[in-house]
Order: sequence, then C-alpha cells, then structure tokens
Amino acid sequence: MCRKNYDACLAHVLKWEGGYVNHPKDPGGATKYGITIGSLADFRRRTTTEQDVKNLTIAEAGRIYRKGYWNPIKGDELPQGLDLVAYDGAVNSGPSRGAKWLQKGLGVAADGKIGRETLGAALMANDTVGVIQKASAARMSFLRILRTWSTFGRGWARRVADTEAEAVAMATQSPDRVKAEADKAQSASATHAKGARATPVGGGGALLVDLPEWALWSVIGVLTVCTLILALNAAQHARRAAAYREKLEEMTKG
Repeated sequence: MCRKNYDACLAHVLKWEGGYVNHPKDPGGATKYGITIGSLADFRRRTTTEQDVKNLTIAEAGRIYRKGYWNPIKGDELPQGLDLVAYDGAVNSGPSRGAKWLQKGLGVAADGKIGRETLGAALMANDTVGVIQKASAARMSFLRILRTWSTFGRGWARRVADTEAEAVAMATQSPDRVKAEADKAQSASATHAKGARATPVGGGGALLVDLPEWALWSVIGVLTVCTLILALNAAQHARRAAAYREKLEEMTKG
C-alpha cells in the first residue's frame, strides 16, 4: 500500500476535471474541479450557490475528494497504481463504480465495496498491470452504453487511457514496461483496424450477394455492429498507445 500516494492521485484527477463548468447536458450541474454543486452542499452541510462553486479552492476540493471518494475506496490501503484506478473511476462515476471496476480487474466479487477480500486480492496480485488494464476495459464498457456518451465519450475515452498509463507507471516505476505496453497497445490498434477493414461491410461485401434479402439485411446488421466495435476498439487502443508514449516521455525526460 502507499499512504503517500493521495496527492499524486489527486493531481491526476484535477488534470482531467479542470475548472468551473456548467454544461447543460451534465446532470451534475455547476461543477468546479469535478466537484458538483450537490457534492459541495453535502460537504458543507448547507445549501450552496453557483457562486460558491466558482469560489471553490483546490484545497477544499482535495478534502472533499479524500472524504467522499478516496476513503470509500480504501485508497490508503491499496497498492500504488490500483489506488488510482479505483479513485479516478470513483470520481468520474461514483465510489461504487470505481470499486466494481477494480474488483472486476482483480477477479473478485464486484459488489462495489472495498473490503478484506478485495484488499487481500489487491495486495497479493501477481500481475498488477493486467489488473489495471482489465479494470480500465471494464470502465470503458460501462461508459460506452451511457446516454451521454455521444457528448462526453471522446473525453472519457482519453481519460481512461491516460489513467491506465499513469497507473501502470505508478505500479511499475519502469519506463521499459511503459514502453512495452505502448507497443502492445499500438499493435492491438492495428489488428482491430485491420479486422474492421476485412469484414464484408468494411471491405466490400461480394460474398453477400446471393443471400435472400431478409437474410442479407440481418447479416449486414450483424456485420455493421462487428465493424463498428472493431473500429471503436482500434481507436481506444490508439489512445492507450498515445497515453503510454506520453507517460514514457515524461518518465525519461531530462
């Protein structure tokens, strides 16, 4: 475990949460540093205004994040890297979701509560990088089905990729491992992109011409979905590769 990793994890979250926003499609309403007007009211135990949100300081935001997100996912008791995966997921989608994604990565019951079983599995994990990547994939699967994906999806996808790369760097402290994961992600992107082009929908469709019309439309529907999934996966692997390479540059700079 790493009881001194909170500040680094908070810095990562703040990089993505940014300053004051009040997006009409964001159900959280007025938000600053990722803290919604509702969360601020709960923390202060009184009604708050948009101006209160605008005046929020980083120091207070950090206290809110520790109490409402870091402590529930037992951040001080998780190994370095796994703490960030659960924490960033918790901030983005709630502590229960953050916990569930980590639990899916660990292969334990995903009940949304970090208890002795989850902590034990986290501390005994032999393949921390694999846990981080599986948790990140579970998070992406959830985000893609949200109704607000069309509005926020690209930013979420970049954030998940960046969180994965940052978590792997924290866990391994190894530029060589980060480079290896960048290469794997780039290869996976190329493989999925090739698969998308190779489907009859993506690359021609000559084999479908002799099918009855009803069957043709059914097959086209299935193939279109498959092509889309492959293309989406190719794009996300490309984002992962870019995030790993950016982290590698940061680790080797100077």
